[in-house]
Amino acid sequence: MTSSTPFQRRVARTITTPPPAPGFAGPGHTAVVVVDPSHFDEQDPFILLADDRVDLPEGAPLGGEHPHAGFEIATFVVEGSVHDQDEGVLRAGDVQWMMAGRGVIHNEHVIPHGRTRILQLWLTIPETDRWSEPRIETTPRDAAPLRREPGVEARVYSGSSGAVHAPRRGHVPVTLIDVRLESGATLDQDLPASYNGFVYVLDGTARVGDGDGTTLRSGEVGWLDRRDEEGPSILRLSGGAPEGARLVLYAGQPQNAPIVMHGPFVGGTRADLMRISREYMAGRFDRVSALRRNA
Repeated sequence: MTSSTPFQRRVARTITTPPPAPGFAGPGHTAVVVVDPSHFDEQDPFILLADDRVDLPEGAPLGGEHPHAGFEIATFVVEGSVHDQDEGVLRAGDVQWMMAGRGVIHNEHVIPHGRTRILQLWLTIPETDRWSEPRIETTPRDAAPLRREPGVEARVYSGSSGAVHAPRRGHVPVTLIDVRLESGATLDQDLPASYNGFVYVLDGTARVGDGDGTTLRSGEVGWLDRRDEEGPSILRLSGGAPEGARLVLYAGQPQNAPIVMHGPFVGGTRADLMRISREYMAGRFDRVSALRRNA
């Protein structure tokens, strides 16, 4: 079924994220689970979103090398920077896209610099592409096109906003936009009606939806309503008083395929998880550092 008349997106449910909890790197690292993997059926194609806050002594490593397989990762540096001697530097405003595919090992020597905040999103991918060759690419902040309107800055890392487009290689159509709104400023964002999506407020207060809309405050997530049909929709975002807002919009096409997870591995079946675990133990995963050198 297809509709040519855009419908106005609204917030279907609001989630208040829990307080930051101790992270894997020990003192100086806390994390917030923004998108919980246990609710994937409602969130497809989004598996997980973690909001990591890091304030470690200069030169202290953030964890160590670890594997991933069977999904895609979008890492957005909100504040600060991280450096890896093989993988390079990610600075505030950069987004790194990593297709884990049949298996990768990354973050081999990662060191944050100063107070750092990172959003790491896990995305499902079509079953036919799940075990593709791994790859990695980075969208630097200054390479991401910027939509400017009075009181509005929308930096587009994937998808489009108004006349601004950000092409990206990817297996699932996704919109990722970092939005800054002054108090009272409004952005009308086009989205396909079939896209699942959510707004995560990083700072300030925002009103989401037309009319009175729904007010979201820092740390709150607004999941959008959607229609299971092709056609356009419009999401209105407005900055609240007195300070406006900074928020991130994630939206993407559901893949309608169940997943199973075990730690850093995602598959379609338990047999998938057993197989990729054996592959990892046998040393058959690529290292991201090698992907970088061979790019």
